[in-house]
Amino acid sequence: MTTHASAPSSAPPRLFAEGSPIVDSKAPEAPLAEKWDTRRFEAGLVSPANRRRRSVIIVGTGLAGASAAATLGEAGYRVTSFCYQDSARRAHSIAAQGGINAAKDYRNDGDSIHRLFYDTIKGGDYRSRESNVYRLAQVSAAIIDQAVAQGVPFAREYGGLLDTRSFGGVQVSRTFYARGQTGQQLLLGAYQAQQRQVAAGTVTIHARHEMLDLVVVNGRARGVIVRDLVTGEIETQLADAVVLATGGYSNVFYLSTNAMGSNVTATWRAHRKGALFANPCFTQIHPTCIPVSGDYQSKLTLMSESLRNDGRIWVPKDAGDEREPGAIPEEERDYYLERQYPAFGNLVPRDVASRAAKEVCDAGRGVGPGGRGVYLDLGDVIERLGRAAVAEKYGNLFDMYQRITGEDPWQRPMRIYPAVHYTMGGLWVDYDLESTVPGLFVIGEANFSDHGANRLGASALMQGLADGYFVLPITLAHYLSEHPAEADLDGSHPDVAAAAEAAQLRLDTLLEVGGQRSVDSFHRQLGGIMWEKCGMERSAAGLQEALGEVRALREEFWSDLRITGRAEELNQALERAGRVADFFELAELMCIDALHREESCGGHFRVESQTEDGEALRDDERFAYVAAWEYAGAGRPPVLHREELRYEAVEMKQRSYT
Repeated sequence: MTTHASAPSSAPPRLFAEGSPIVDSKAPEAPLAEKWDTRRFEAGLVSPANRRRRSVIIVGTGLAGASAAATLGEAGYRVTSFCYQDSARRAHSIAAQGGINAAKDYRNDGDSIHRLFYDTIKGGDYRSRESNVYRLAQVSAAIIDQAVAQGVPFAREYGGLLDTRSFGGVQVSRTFYARGQTGQQLLLGAYQAQQRQVAAGTVTIHARHEMLDLVVVNGRARGVIVRDLVTGEIETQLADAVVLATGGYSNVFYLSTNAMGSNVTATWRAHRKGALFANPCFTQIHPTCIPVSGDYQSKLTLMSESLRNDGRIWVPKDAGDEREPGAIPEEERDYYLERQYPAFGNLVPRDVASRAAKEVCDAGRGVGPGGRGVYLDLGDVIERLGRAAVAEKYGNLFDMYQRITGEDPWQRPMRIYPAVHYTMGGLWVDYDLESTVPGLFVIGEANFSDHGANRLGASALMQGLADGYFVLPITLAHYLSEHPAEADLDGSHPDVAAAAEAAQLRLDTLLEVGGQRSVDSFHRQLGGIMWEKCGMERSAAGLQEALGEVRALREEFWSDLRITGRAEELNQALERAGRVADFFELAELMCIDALHREESCGGHFRVESQTEDGEALRDDERFAYVAAWEYAGAGRPPVLHREELRYEAVEMKQRSYT
């Protein structure tokens, strides 16, 4: 139920309305370590014979989507998958480099399920749901076994055992890796499992199809409206349940490490149909990206966090020092992360490392063009282990850096600077990964559930595969067992027909604007606003300005957009226009969410809320909750629903990595 009382913060009440609290009712009443086993036992089942009569739509073919399709198909369900890429294996999961976490403790260095759970909760600055995070840690070990059985070529030690390395925010080595191509190798494993089910006839994949809307019938998700990106044809696909595995929304900033096609449309369309959107302002800035080199760029490139495992980050001690790095002696270098955080050194969490880099650059000690960079120096490890050993672990990353920058990282340190990389916010889901629209499940980065206000490195792959291989097959079966197959539903149903008509009308409206500006010019300008005022550092004044600028630019978009071509053909300008239109609406909600959360936590850094040392300062009394936003209709303020965060196994306290 929605009321319009003022929010408890000082944000202007006109920005949003106050809604009733929201509660995760699916997590069983059991000790934390027993919740998942209890849920698995209590969940309803669908017999193998009945599975053949039940249908599931999966949107997205990355790690979460491919693993879900492969597992559900092998179980016997009829699965239909959609992706906008020309091949399912070109999903953005393929770009992940550094590794995947799992609590196997092969190094005997003190790791455990509980430690992985604790590190994830702490790394997220105590803004994630305890039950979901513990389950993630529990199933992590099974992911590695699954991947090895598929033939994923993880790195191995000399004796043949799987090798591991460290990532940010932890003091153990729990990250399994395949050089700097871990995402690619894991995706190929999931892809081949998915293709096996395609050959078996249980999975059908529609490439070059983009979801335009969610079909909701009698309050339940029953299908999607998609557009064939080659012919422009609008198609309706119906099923017993819908799964969104469409990734995050970093491209709202225009420049990010995401693939250029990554977008928010699938989740945003579901949001407009009743799915709550949780913590949209929780976005991650990755500290090790190749710096921006000019206005011509349309994306940024990540240098794996694994490089911080052996690399040392530094800047000159004196501002304005423009000498070549090799000419700066050791005593005139500031290894600022090692100095500020001696216990973790260069492996502090991403949000901490990113802010520290910005701080030294703002002080005039940055390196490279414009002073927007710091050095990532692997000279020590090259000297200690030799070039061959380093190339075995990181060789493809060195090659990538050299091709992009024209600089040889074997001879001089890499230059890096923070960039938008991942989004912790997403559609709100319960313990079963089901959204507030019954029958709509959301997995992987598209949901909000596991990473709080900051994701630890190597945990994205872990979550995507945990959701797809192990969690969704249990919880989706429970939903289907409680909702028996209904009489055939087709496109003539009023709700289905209305969704298809609305999708077509939106395309027609975009084409008919008839203005002068390109889609990309609007997207670039929007991204600039968001990066400057809702990016790494945020303030009440800046967010208010951003909100006004986003709204004004959105009005201009709908009055001066120019799209050439027709809807009934391959039209990439039209594709991008639909995505950017959704980014405008998301950007407004992000600013509202960031404005209302008058604290700093993880990647959400409000300048008004910091410690004497410049660290993020939480306000647990006022903001220890998930902010789940309801779409209230065009021109109406969003409605805030709070899910209070309570911890049984950990104590909320100020993070310290010193």
